[in-house]
Amino acid sequence: MQFSAKFADPVAAPTDCIVVGVFQGKKPQLTPAGARIDRATNKTLGAALGRGGIDGRIGGAQFLYRPPGIKAGCVLLVGLGPKPDAKRDDNPSAATARRRRGAAIAAKLLDERGIASALLCLLDGDGDGGDGGGDGGDGGDGSTVRRRARHIAESMEDILYRFEQTKSGASKPRQLKRVQLLCERAQLAAVKRGLREGAAVAAGIKRARDYANLPGNLCTPAFLAAEAKRLGKQHGIAVTVLGEAEMKRHKMGSLLSVSRGSREPAKLIVFEYRGASSSKTRGKTGGKTRDKKTGPVVLVGKGLTFDAGGISLKPSAAMDEMKFDMCGGASVFGALQAAAELQLKLDLVGLVPCSENLPDGAANKPGDIVTSMSGATIEILNTDAEGRLILCDALTYAERFQPAAVVDIATLTGACAVALGAHASGLFSDSDALAEELLAAGYASGDRAWRMPVWDDYAKQLESNFADLANIGGRYAGAVTAACFLKHFTAKFDWAHLDIAGTAWKSGAAKGATGRPVPLLVEFLLGRAA
Repeated sequence: MQFSAKFADPVAAPTDCIVVGVFQGKKPQLTPAGARIDRATNKTLGAALGRGGIDGRIGGAQFLYRPPGIKAGCVLLVGLGPKPDAKRDDNPSAATARRRRGAAIAAKLLDERGIASALLCLLDGDGDGGDGGGDGGDGGDGSTVRRRARHIAESMEDILYRFEQTKSGASKPRQLKRVQLLCERAQLAAVKRGLREGAAVAAGIKRARDYANLPGNLCTPAFLAAEAKRLGKQHGIAVTVLGEAEMKRHKMGSLLSVSRGSREPAKLIVFEYRGASSSKTRGKTGGKTRDKKTGPVVLVGKGLTFDAGGISLKPSAAMDEMKFDMCGGASVFGALQAAAELQLKLDLVGLVPCSENLPDGAANKPGDIVTSMSGATIEILNTDAEGRLILCDALTYAERFQPAAVVDIATLTGACAVALGAHASGLFSDSDALAEELLAAGYASGDRAWRMPVWDDYAKQLESNFADLANIGGRYAGAVTAACFLKHFTAKFDWAHLDIAGTAWKSGAAKGATGRPVPLLVEFLLGRAA
């Protein structure tokens, strides 16, 4: 979809459709742009509100065809919920969330009606400067309106996402092709930047969803390795793929133990995006001259392309959803793509350890002991706790880049999904500064996380009589003990872990990958680049 910012009189703007917001209240209220259009159409919009066709509730919408006095072919009214009130609204992002929903509903309806171009009037009317030529809620820097523009673009692309790569019929082409976002002259630069960011985030989300939605017989470690090289060529990202022989030389016994039960060889994908480093510090090991202040951000994503549980076999019900066990790795692909498209001025490394976890005569057995790249020995008490086994070696490998920060992303534990549901990802870190940075990024992007403990008290549950640590910690606090396991391998850098088991995909009739936490990661990287 093509997005652009437009400063114009909505009455005189030629477009197939104008989208206008309606606030909910005792009486539905049009936004300022809507009121301007209402006057030009001899109160046509107000009459529709008076008839009760739409009352401003989120989810409500109504088309008005061929209204007099304007150049647009039709008007689409969309509900935005209650008008924000700074005195009583304790959630400053509520207005943005409502606009995201309104934009998504508009995109769906416009596309269904075969409308090719639309002018959206969804930035005005909050009373924070959005309708008065400035952007008072930003402190003058345009950040609020920029972020709203970004979220509108993301939401419209997200609602129109289709996965049809594995269907035999020809896919129906998208009807909605061009969207203009109406704004004040003073907001043009901020809105243009926000739309550019939104389009890049949406493209990253789409890539992550596409990979995760593919079945395990197509999306294999070798497939992801090939896709990584293709992505690197497209966006100027250096890509190295380590095969099993190279991993053996690095003594990655923990990662390699997981792939033993599969015919698909394991891969370790290494992305290096160099947006800030000079030619003197570039190199496959991040350069010898780096320190914590100049080192790259490293994203480590779990790439289990299918997880049957190994010898500790999972129940058959919903096992098909274990193709989504590589969503963490897919989110690294998406975040790298967005960073490259936005040409972010930072150095970024992506590590995606890829494997399958299947039962076989050579597969890990409960009670087996493996040696990780760090030298620590691990007693495998449950072969279905395999994600941490591939991640721990990738975390040790990250040390060579002398990183400023490392964030791993993984569909790691059902326990986290039980604790937080589908609304927030679990965030674990022993760095308060890094944790706050990620929490703020989640809040700003609408892709929220919730901090969980990673105290040494829980690490005691991982004690083993036969190895340095066990790969599970018993029945209780499963998400926390999994994070504590990973923490064991992160002493040399600032680290955070995102458990996305509850947020990475949806089950039931809406089954499919969500693309989370690409928005959170890109917001985090935008902050680091700034």
